[in-house]
Amino acid sequence: MELPARFGPSWAWVDEVFRDGEWRRSFKVEECHDGSSIVVRAELPGVDPDKDIRVNVMGGALVISAERSESHESTEHHVHRSEFRYGSFTRSIELPPGVDESKLTATYKDGILEVRVALPVESGEMAARQIEVKRA
Repeated sequence: MELPARFGPSWAWVDEVFRDGEWRRSFKVEECHDGSSIVVRAELPGVDPDKDIRVNVMGGALVISAERSESHESTEHHVHRSEFRYGSFTRSIELPPGVDESKLTATYKDGILEVRVALPVESGEMAARQIEVKRA
C-alpha cells in the first residue's frame, strides 16, 4: 500500500524506528586519566542538571542517570502535528578498588557532565617493583 505523497515514502517509518529505537536510549561516555584522577565525561545536552541528572556510587561503580523530556508542536498546511519524547538513561562505569567516594566532584557545562574521581593512593604492598631474575 502506497501512502499519499504528503506522508513521504512508504519506507520512512524505518527512519522513525531507528531514530527513536531502544538502542538510542543511552548517552555517550568518555573515560580517561588526568594525573591522579579518573575523568568521566557524559554527553547530556538538553537536560537540567539541577533536577534531571543523578550521580551515585553503587557497588564499586559510578552510576550516571538522567531524564530527558521534550515536546514540539507545529501547524503547517492545515495539519497540526505534536511530538514528544521522554525517557530515562543510565550508564555505569566500574571504579578501581579503594576509591574515596567523598572525593568525587561533578560539574555540568554546555551539555557535558564531567565527573572527577581521585585515584586511590597505592599502599606499599601494591606498588610496582621489579623482580630480579636469577639463573638456575
